[in-house]
Amino acid sequence: MTPPGTPSTDAARRHDPDARGFASDNYAGVHPEVLAAIALANGGHQPAYGADDYTAHLQEVFRRHFGPRAQTFPVFNGTGANVVALQALTDRWSAVVTAGSAHIHTDECGAPERVGGLKLLPVPAPGGRLTPDLVAREAWGFDDEHRARPQVVSLTQATELGTCYTPGEIRAVADFAHERGMTVHMDGSRLANAAASLGLPLAAFTTDAGVDVVSFGGTKNGLLMGEAVVVLDPEAVRGLPYLRKASMQLASKMRFVSVQFEALLAGDLWLRSARHANAMAARLAEGARAVPGVTILHPVQANGVFARMPRDAAERLQKRHRFYFWDEAAGDVRWMCAFDTTEEDVDTFVAALGEEMGR
Repeated sequence: MTPPGTPSTDAARRHDPDARGFASDNYAGVHPEVLAAIALANGGHQPAYGADDYTAHLQEVFRRHFGPRAQTFPVFNGTGANVVALQALTDRWSAVVTAGSAHIHTDECGAPERVGGLKLLPVPAPGGRLTPDLVAREAWGFDDEHRARPQVVSLTQATELGTCYTPGEIRAVADFAHERGMTVHMDGSRLANAAASLGLPLAAFTTDAGVDVVSFGGTKNGLLMGEAVVVLDPEAVRGLPYLRKASMQLASKMRFVSVQFEALLAGDLWLRSARHANAMAARLAEGARAVPGVTILHPVQANGVFARMPRDAAERLQKRHRFYFWDEAAGDVRWMCAFDTTEEDVDTFVAALGEEMGR
């Protein structure tokens, strides 16, 4: 019998551990401090489905960042966090106003609508940021039975275009929404990057700015898996524990999700990792700007760089380094940095960019 803990003879590393690209911060591995925390939580038995000691302690960890009323519900992934949060904020006849570039609209395969049973009302948002005037384009017809009632405004921080809202911008949208009986959800898959960019604590542009519920991201900032729905105003939501289970987002061995967030948030790992990713994106943008023919499209405020370049050069560059086209028709590309991106990675990529643009 093979002793417990002995690696399987069939297991083998099937990738180059030194290879890194710029396709997504989801491509990165797990931060070593997070891996160590998972091992710490292993061994012995703990109650399942969130009744474990790690999940109980996690409530206090999140309250240090978001305030004493915060309630935290770990889930598996970002789409799940968004769907569960939006369901808890809406009625069956409701709608969510969001930016046209928002992840819930462009990258979740219609899950908020198909699984959540709600309607999205997207509006064009320059730089990915909504304003009260933009929200007003769809925040009307509250008593019209022929129209899905606008009930939630969903903001993304940092936005899908790598920009960040200021606390004042968020407060303006929140006040506009609350005055009309609406609530505010924030998709914070890169919330740590926004905090690092703004130089502010998490509560400053969430709880203190009037946000009701946050989908807090961990996977893009060094976790193995796991996000969290963080309720900032408990009176704004209904039935969230039941919705999490019905949406297939209740982990049985939740201690292994919760302990990752403790490793991330109990100290400064979340901020160290986000600052580093942001700094690498700034370095990449600076290098790319110096390459003739490359245009940086948006302010680089988080860990993403959006650029425009000739398609043939981009396709050649893709064969050397992984990244995605953002707008196929325009030739726009997206380059993402992660907690483990190095200066050498960036400089090698910029050199390759210059070579392909010079052909």
